[in-house]
Amino acid sequence: MKLRHYLQFNDFSRSEYEHLLERTRWIKSQFKHYKPYYPLVDRTLAMIFEKQSTRTRLSFEAGVQQLGGSAIFLSTRDTQLGRGEPIEDTAQVLSRMVDAIMIRSNTHEDLERLAMASAVPVINGLTDKSHPCQILADLLTFEEHLGPVRGRTLAWVGDGNNVCASFIHAAGKFGFKLSIACPTVYHPDLTDLARAAEMQGQVTMTEDPRAAVRGADCVITDTWVSMGDTDHDARLAAFEAYQVDDELMDLAAKDSIFLHCLPAHRGEEVSDAVMDGPRSRIWDEAENRIHAQKSILAWCFEAI
Repeated sequence: MKLRHYLQFNDFSRSEYEHLLERTRWIKSQFKHYKPYYPLVDRTLAMIFEKQSTRTRLSFEAGVQQLGGSAIFLSTRDTQLGRGEPIEDTAQVLSRMVDAIMIRSNTHEDLERLAMASAVPVINGLTDKSHPCQILADLLTFEEHLGPVRGRTLAWVGDGNNVCASFIHAAGKFGFKLSIACPTVYHPDLTDLARAAEMQGQVTMTEDPRAAVRGADCVITDTWVSMGDTDHDARLAAFEAYQVDDELMDLAAKDSIFLHCLPAHRGEEVSDAVMDGPRSRIWDEAENRIHAQKSILAWCFEAI
């Protein structure tokens, strides 16, 4: 039987995502009405963290427990991975002791190596190249507030990072327009740029945040300096004109919303007024991580 890994946003077809989102909404409604749903009884998830986390750890750990299973937190500081054990060897051991593995990895290569050596499902909790679980929660949040995302316009302002890359993947799957504003030097990965170019105008690039945001249904940003970045001062200087503030939001559609995967550096990539303002949906977005994670876990175990 083929393992159900979730490594990239491209791993699912459009119809599979539609099903996954429908089940995510159902799982969320069950949770909100305190109706028990335990498809993962006696299942154990190992969670490997090479990077710090709040939302990813909470959403997976609480999510698997609320589905009847259990989770084990593994920091590389406290395991043999931190002492140089090959990730393939770790995969072999975990595959004999747990039912699935989620990893928040420094490199996408390590995620792929883990999945190749694993005999149980592997889930991408974040790598330097992508963050598919976050995008599923973001799309759920968008559709809860604005309806179907197909044909709408989303604007990304700031660093062309891993979250931006996964939005590029999602644009092709869901048929929305993605307008990316970032300095040329901090553009998305070349592979993702090539994918964007193939979308024939569905994904556009500009250095002008005002042009990207104008008329958009949703404005999204992320931190300018991510974990592992060593050019802090250069990044702050390059992104100075890319802060999402009220003036920039006013260029978006009247009923537009603001999203941020968090944590945010208030006063840098986003102003307090936008973070706490009437168009911000960041707390709904954060909550939706747990509902999205539940559906991904259930999918990996063929429970939905």
